[in-house]
Order: sequence, then C-alpha cells, then structure tokens
Amino acid sequence: MIDQKYVKVLSKLHARLAHSRIEWAVTGSLSLALQGLPVEVKDIDIETDEKGAYRIETLFSEFSSTKVAFSSGRKIRSHFGVLLIDGLLVEIMGDVELLAGKTWIAPIRLRNHTIWVKVGKLNVPCMSLDHEYQAYEILGRKHKMAIIRPLLRLQE
Repeated sequence: MIDQKYVKVLSKLHARLAHSRIEWAVTGSLSLALQGLPVEVKDIDIETDEKGAYRIETLFSEFSSTKVAFSSGRKIRSHFGVLLIDGLLVEIMGDVELLAGKTWIAPIRLRNHTIWVKVGKLNVPCMSLDHEYQAYEILGRKHKMAIIRPLLRLQE
C-alpha cells in the first residue's frame, strides 16, 4: 500500500503535467510500488527529456529546492533538479544517461518505455518494469533487480 502523502503529491504533479505536452514518467521506487511491488518509497522520481526538466522546474517554481542543471555522478548523469512539495522530495531527471562499462548509454525515448497505471482517478505514466530492471542492472542495484525479476517472469 502506498502512503497517501505520495498519492497527494502525485496528484498535484499530474494536475499540472497532464496537459503540459511535457513527456514524463514516474520512475524509481514509486514506479515499482505503483506497479504492485513491495518497495519502500522515499521520494518521487520523474523522468523526462532535457527540455522537459527545465519546463517542469518552471511549472513548479514555487516548490524548487535545487535548480535543474546538468549533473554527473559515477554511473548516472542527467539534467537534475529537486522540488519539495508538501514535505516530499520530487527529483526531476532529464535526458538520463547511464554508464555501462566505459560507455554512456544515450537517453531513451520515454514513450517507448512508458506504461500507464491507474492511481485512483488518475492515469499515471510510469517506466515499464522491463526498463527499470535494465537500468538497475546497469547501476548494479541487485536488490531492486531481485524484487522486479519475479514479476518479469510472470509477464513472459
């Protein structure tokens, strides 16, 4: 069961993004939880493209905690920013690239990896479990892979 505080913030995000023409999807632990997996949700991760990251920041400027800017870590880089809505962190990631070995994988086309999940009256775009699994594999997050794997087998 997903804590209602996440559903409330997701509703606020959805209300502004639904008709914005910004391509976006929930990813990370909330995406997994919305798709029925038993994970602890600590924040809301939104994946989009570069332009979408800056547009989302503008749409939610009153909640901006960390301005969107290009950010690079050891295995992931994107146009990254943080919103703080009702005490919850919402991380915005535009044009995410993952490091596989020594090669940065180019950003994906979101629409090719998005599924729609019903949350109350909302239809929420989420990253597919297959995509999430592949990303966690590249990032070396074996625990998340182990949680997703049984559901992927059921879908075969």
